[in-house]
Amino acid sequence: MSGNGASDTPRPVIHRNSLREQIAGALREEMMAGRLAAGRNFTVKEIAELYGVSATPAREALVDLGAQGLLRAEHHRGFTVPELCWEDFLEIFESRVLLTDSFYRQFSTRRALPDLTRLPSLHRRADAAVRAARAGNLDVMVGCDRRFWQEVSALLGNRRIGDYLDWLRVQSWMFAAPYLRETPTLAGVCWDRHLDLVEAIGARDLEGAHRIICEYNLFTVRLLAELAGRPLESVTVLGLLTEVAGVEPAPVEPPAPHPPVEPGTDRPGQPRPGEDVGRELGRELGLGLGLVPQPRWVPHGRFGRRLSGPTPEAQQGRPGPHDAPGR
Repeated sequence: MSGNGASDTPRPVIHRNSLREQIAGALREEMMAGRLAAGRNFTVKEIAELYGVSATPAREALVDLGAQGLLRAEHHRGFTVPELCWEDFLEIFESRVLLTDSFYRQFSTRRALPDLTRLPSLHRRADAAVRAARAGNLDVMVGCDRRFWQEVSALLGNRRIGDYLDWLRVQSWMFAAPYLRETPTLAGVCWDRHLDLVEAIGARDLEGAHRIICEYNLFTVRLLAELAGRPLESVTVLGLLTEVAGVEPAPVEPPAPHPPVEPGTDRPGQPRPGEDVGRELGRELGLGLGLVPQPRWVPHGRFGRRLSGPTPEAQQGRPGPHDAPGR
């Protein structure tokens, strides 16, 4: 921290004409990472104050997320993060699998290839996603993973389907994040074969790329079924995945119990392995939760643990809502 209390890390520049998109993007990744958990409620005024913007772009961002089904508008109560259940996830997962399988068959039938001019960009995204997964920092991982699969979807040459797949992926992370946050360490837990997929695509091995994507989907549903305590038999597309991947639907090992959480925090007492690496990676790539400068202070209990830094009241020499006399 510098002498005036501001962070030494330079804040990203906000262009006034993109505030709406940047705020929506920051809130979207907060929900994907589980930092804005299901059931959290907030108003336009609160979001505007937290991000230091006027009410107009904050309202537009929240309305956009509501129109996408990522927030629920409630009369006289603002907006609430929806809770996605296992049945919701099954619909999301099945849609993803059937769409990607259909596109593989389309490319194979007409013996066409994806647009490989995007390969260098895809390789950079894959490298970032692998590093984030191995570092095990969920806050960084969600952004890296989403951007990688956005690049993969762009190879399909159909923007509408690419946008739909991205919308499904955001909801997948919203469902998965609470379970992943309960895992003591994520380093080595999540899928990290992004570069293998890029190599198969670059070699024009569509069959191999299809198999890797099916293995990825199978890995994902096995992990989440185990974490959620749900049977794999409820996954209707399981047979399709195991047939392509050439494996039996064996369960994954259950994660180790996580240590007790200290009072007043939202994580175990010790830092997660790879957490510092994940933060460094997020700063290096400009990904994760940095689309909009994070607010200096967040009301405790509303958005999770209290962030570091002085409250707005303290900066102006006034007591804040959490500052009792004599403290």
